[in-house]
Formats: sequence, structure tokens, C-alpha cells
Amino acid sequence: MNNKKNKNKPPCNDKSKRREEKEEQILQEFKNKIQDSLPPNCDDLYLKKWLKARRFDVKKAEDMYRASHLTRKKLGVNTILDNYKPPEVLEKYLTGGLCGHDKEGSPVRIELYGKLDMKGLMYSAKKIDMEKTKLLQCEEIVQDWKEQSVKLGRHVDQLTVIFDMTGVSTKMLWKPGLQMYLHLVKVLEDNYPEMMKRMFVVNAPAIFPLLYKICRPLVSDDMKNKIHVLGDDYKDVLLKYIDTGELPGFLGGNKTDPDGNPRCTSWICQGGEVPVSYYLKDTENFTSLQTMIVPNGETVNFTYNITEPGTVISWEFQTEGYDIGFGVFYLKDGKQISVVAMERVNSHMVPQDGNLSCQEIGTYIVCFDNTFSWTRSKTVKYRVEVIVNDEELKGEINEMNEDRALTEDMCL
Repeated sequence: MNNKKNKNKPPCNDKSKRREEKEEQILQEFKNKIQDSLPPNCDDLYLKKWLKARRFDVKKAEDMYRASHLTRKKLGVNTILDNYKPPEVLEKYLTGGLCGHDKEGSPVRIELYGKLDMKGLMYSAKKIDMEKTKLLQCEEIVQDWKEQSVKLGRHVDQLTVIFDMTGVSTKMLWKPGLQMYLHLVKVLEDNYPEMMKRMFVVNAPAIFPLLYKICRPLVSDDMKNKIHVLGDDYKDVLLKYIDTGELPGFLGGNKTDPDGNPRCTSWICQGGEVPVSYYLKDTENFTSLQTMIVPNGETVNFTYNITEPGTVISWEFQTEGYDIGFGVFYLKDGKQISVVAMERVNSHMVPQDGNLSCQEIGTYIVCFDNTFSWTRSKTVKYRVEVIVNDEELKGEINEMNEDRALTEDMCL
């Protein structure tokens, strides 16, 4: 009888209690370590985010917290909502914005990655202004949390992101742009731990695996676990988390601008190509480029043997003082077939970049041509890269797809 009674007895919570007690001890230790720099009205939920972001390692959490504290002091983050106005080009062309709230009351941010001209922004704005603008956006989210907490009478935090990739093409494979975008995401992670609740990727293009291959080394494991790549039924999934009145019309809800525009342009910056008139004279975008001399009257060729269809060849270059010819050829039966027309480009005035999706396997030749100049050699700063489809990525990307984890999340 006793054995049967013990068998039906609810599981013991001793392990859970011990874990909670241990976490409270760690929290108190963390408080003591950063006592000299605690913000006013700081609560335990806020402090636990720093510990969670560093897996309750007090030393690592302290280092993260103090680094953020210095950043906030250096850039005036505590007063940034009142004292900072981003450059016009960032206000007009840095895509995305807060638009509505999810069913838990957390703000929803829409990112229009396919409409983002990161190259144009990098040519037109300083890195520090991009960082400060990202911090400004984060402080707007924090302010929203406070307002929502008062409105709903309970604690509200974290952020739901819808990452719309409509319009994304191979030009998005420009590596400096991807690195800058991920740097701005890291600014969020480093200064606002556990801000991201979940990210839904919708309208992912065929080149998504290539984009992810480039980005993967720069995406933290914690962030990767919060990314869900949705399929064709993404609207149904979004509506499980966001009420229809809070979701923009173009994403499957019925939220619109006052004039009925389903793009919700009042809240979401639509971006687009940045006009050259915004470009700055001094840019730091072309870092880590190699330098070569193309002698007068000669060409310099880079030859690549492509073995997988869909492989992308990307390039970027600029010249010092003078123009140069550029083109790409496919070698077939001993003959060079033009696939990117050879032409002289003013790369000394406007840096050049581009890419080619190789639909046929075989040999491709990237050519820098200076045969038209018999008196001047050309100095070229350049980068040429080959991005190959990776079958091993499929399993990892599938883990980010809508799966059982999302269903379980809804049942909690």
C-alpha cells in the first residue's frame, strides 16, 4: 500500500528549489559585484537577464554589464531619447520599425531586409551614427515596455521580430554589408541582454542558405535558437502570436496606416536605394581589401573552377585615380563566353561591387582589364570571393523552421 502511495505521489520539487536557491545566491553575488554602478529603480528581473545571457557565470556577466555601462556613458544612452537625432539618411533609409504588439504585450518590430540598401547607408553615414541609431531604437523599445507594463498591469519585456526578406537578391551577399548589419545586431545583444524573444523569417529567398552560411559564424547560439524560418503558411503562424489588429496588412493582419495603406509606413521605414547625393567623401567601408597593380596594357585574371550549380562569385573593388575595365567570362570548349559584359568603370569615383550566380559548372574568369591604357598602371583594391552551396547547412536551417518547438511554445 505504501509503495503504491509513493508511486502516485507528485514528483519532488527539491531539485527545482535547489536550483532557484542557487540562482538567488548567484544573483546576490552579482548585485554585490556591480553595486557601484546599479541604475536607479533596478529590479531583479533586469539583473537576471545579464546572468542568463552569460549562463549565470558571474564574472562574465559582470564583464558584459560593465562594458555596456561604459558604452552607455560614452554615447550618452541614458538621455539619447531626448538628445540624439539620427542623420537624415538613416531616418529615411534605415528600414524597419515598431508596429503593434504580440499577444503577450511585447512590441513587434518589422525588419524589411529586402528593401535595405546597406551599401548606400555605409557610404552615407558614420559607423558611430549607425550604432547610436540602433541604441536609440532599443531605448524606444525599453520605453514601450514601461508603457505596456503600466497599461496591462504586469511586467512586459522582450521583443518579437518579423524579418521580411521580400526583394532579397544576390546583391545582399555583399560581405561588408552583412558584417555591418550583424554588428548592429550585436550592439543590441551586448547592451540589452535577452531582449529578443523570437524572430520569424518570412519570404526567405532561394539564396537564404548562402546568406546564412556567411552570417552563421557571427550569429550567437542564443540568437540562432530564437530564429524560426516560416514556410508558405507564415501568416497563419504569425497570427498565433500576434492579433490581427496588431499585424500589418501586408503580413496577413488588418493593421493599416490612417489612409488605409497596408504597408504601415507611419511606423515602418520602407527604405530603398540611397541616393548618391548622401554619400560621404571619406568612408571606411572597404576594409581588409587586397591591393594589386594591373600593369599598363595588360590584364589580371582570377580563374575559378565551379563544381556546384548555384555557386555565387562576388566581388568589390575600387581604383586609385583612374578607371579600369572589368568583366566575367565562362570558359567553354576553349572559348571565353562573356557572362558579365566587359566595360570600363569609374571605380576611382564610385566603388564597385557585384555578384554572379553560376548556373553552369565549369571554369569562370574574373578579369581586370587595363589594355586600353598604354602609359598608366592601375592600383586596385579588391576582394573576390566564391560562396558555395553547403548541403550540411540544410539540417541546421531546418532546425530554425517552424517545428514542434513553436507548437510547444504555444501550449505553455
